[in-house]
Amino acid sequence: MNENYELRDCFRNRELSWLQFNERVLEEAADTSVPLCERLNFASIFMSNLDEFFMVRVGTLHDQMLIDAEERENKTNMTSKEQIAAILKRTNELMRRKDDVYEGIMSEIGRYGIELINFASLSDEDAQYLRKYFINEIMPLISPQVIGKRQPFPFLQNQRIYALVSLETKNMNAKLGIVPCSGVFDRLIPLPSDKNRFMLAEELILHFASEIFDRYKITSKTLVRIIRNADIDADEAIDEEATDYRDAMEDIIRKRKKLCPIRMDITRDIPASVRKSFCAHLGLSDKEIFLSRTPLDLSFVSGIQDKLRSHKELFYKPLTPQKSPLVDDNQSMISQITKHDILLSYPYESMKPFLRLLREAGEDENVVSIKMTLYRVARYSQVIEALINAAENGKEVVVLVELKARFDEENNIEWSRRLESAGCRIIYGLDRLKVHSKLCLITRKEDNRIGYITQIGTGNYNEKTAKLYTDYSLMTASVEIGMEAGQVFNELAMGQVMEHTEHLLVAPKCLQNKVLDMIDDEIGFAKLGESAYVGAKLNSLTDRAIIKKLIEASQAGVKVELIVRGICCLVPGIPGYTDNIKVISIVGRFLEHSRVYIFGTAEREKVYISSADFMTRNTLKRVEVAVPIYDEMTRIRITEMFSIMLQDNVKARIQGSDGIYRRQKTDGEPLNSQEYFYAQAYENANRKLI
Repeated sequence: MNENYELRDCFRNRELSWLQFNERVLEEAADTSVPLCERLNFASIFMSNLDEFFMVRVGTLHDQMLIDAEERENKTNMTSKEQIAAILKRTNELMRRKDDVYEGIMSEIGRYGIELINFASLSDEDAQYLRKYFINEIMPLISPQVIGKRQPFPFLQNQRIYALVSLETKNMNAKLGIVPCSGVFDRLIPLPSDKNRFMLAEELILHFASEIFDRYKITSKTLVRIIRNADIDADEAIDEEATDYRDAMEDIIRKRKKLCPIRMDITRDIPASVRKSFCAHLGLSDKEIFLSRTPLDLSFVSGIQDKLRSHKELFYKPLTPQKSPLVDDNQSMISQITKHDILLSYPYESMKPFLRLLREAGEDENVVSIKMTLYRVARYSQVIEALINAAENGKEVVVLVELKARFDEENNIEWSRRLESAGCRIIYGLDRLKVHSKLCLITRKEDNRIGYITQIGTGNYNEKTAKLYTDYSLMTASVEIGMEAGQVFNELAMGQVMEHTEHLLVAPKCLQNKVLDMIDDEIGFAKLGESAYVGAKLNSLTDRAIIKKLIEASQAGVKVELIVRGICCLVPGIPGYTDNIKVISIVGRFLEHSRVYIFGTAEREKVYISSADFMTRNTLKRVEVAVPIYDEMTRIRITEMFSIMLQDNVKARIQGSDGIYRRQKTDGEPLNSQEYFYAQAYENANRKLI
């Protein structure tokens, strides 16, 4: 054992690892090989990612700090306070880098005639126009307020932009003025002299603050944006006496919008006295304020992109999900799946075959029931429409709608009402356990024989994200899998979880333990001097028990290859501990979302696809399902795709023993795995593989 290293060197803090992931997103915005308008999009994604991270993860740490300030996390032994301090320091660094990247992008966009301007660069004619525009179009719609004894500090909404001004009265008294900058007016305001030059509405409001507070002298001004804690435990918050779970969830959503501020972004430096006064009203410290040279919300970038659509070179080449070569459009989906398993790989292949399966099931006289778990669905969901149609055709339709899907609660509440009114039986999940599985079971009775069509996926039943996220969707007529899927639904309907499985891995009681057992099997083979292997593709790796077992496997000589897009709390390459572990992250055009587990070398290989990451929240605190791939052709296809991703030398970053991610070295021809799979999908679209 190398005396210079200890076991603790193999672990990385979860929150700091997430910030590393978002840094990789920012790298895509800075990458000049990425089309210019797509770079702008990555900058916007970086910001929206960061907002959600603060609302959820930093919000959680704030709550933990209040409950038990001495509690330490189990990877790097940091307290909540220490983690928040490290997060704020790193965020400051990333925000400065974001400013540089954004300004570089907008400078390049300026070469195409599109420009966000300020008053210093306006002609007299444009300045007069904007003043009239402000007075006629914006002034009547805003609600300014001066803070005083009779004007209490207003509630500032989460993620909304406000103009903050420090005011001085004739008697030299200092006051604060606040103006909401979000309203029914357009945010991008074109100039009359050039419709491709714009001013942001909030900058216009800030500029004319003197027109709003005309009885005061303005001594300083800035735009501000508040991020509020959104971490609210639904199970803790719902009163046991509540009679309607759906109504209780709606109440939680209302409460969440009023949780405490945890971050503030400003566009201009303001005097310390003004910062102190403003922060006192919000309960923020100076360290939680971030100065940004760029707009506080980049959601307007789609408007700029629309202006540049004619410049094809500024965007990714259009790609359309292709027809699966495993599917015959002239045969029913049910008959095809009965003959052989069908695996769809999104976004390279279309989701249409699965949608067709649902619609067929709703019309098939032999279908008795359709059961499904729903976590996130599209706003205009063909999946929901198919289930409603099936119920209206007299099928038994049982749908578990997870109302605790964070930030999708309102959408899911509305869909649950529609499904219920159509005659579907609705289940709302389990106490203290989110149902995150992607499971659909179609039960048929034909010639007195019971048959099953089971679909198990790695991603949500969402037609929109199926074009943006990489996911797998397996459709099988396996009786064994169908029967166990039926047991999963029966347990859920009774408010229980699976205690034992033979085929599926089902969290919270039959996934982590089975994964650990299969890693143990590989450790056993390695100790006998045989080749041993563990591979996994995940969004995140934080489960300490699994991490420790992977370290043990590495020490035993098991080859471990991990493709982890986001958080990875395991550091590879630590001498004596993780020498045999490789970790890469792929961040590119499509969001890598599929989960794959591989145990064993080729001759005894076990392959699963799953809805579960190796995170404690997934393995022990959610209902998740992983399905074994029994069909040889499907298994080979998944492992070959896994191998291609490991060879990616364009969008893959490899994590070093120092915890830093670096681009894979390009040896030979460049290989962008996502582009490779799309090219393959186009090539195979007109082939028939079965």
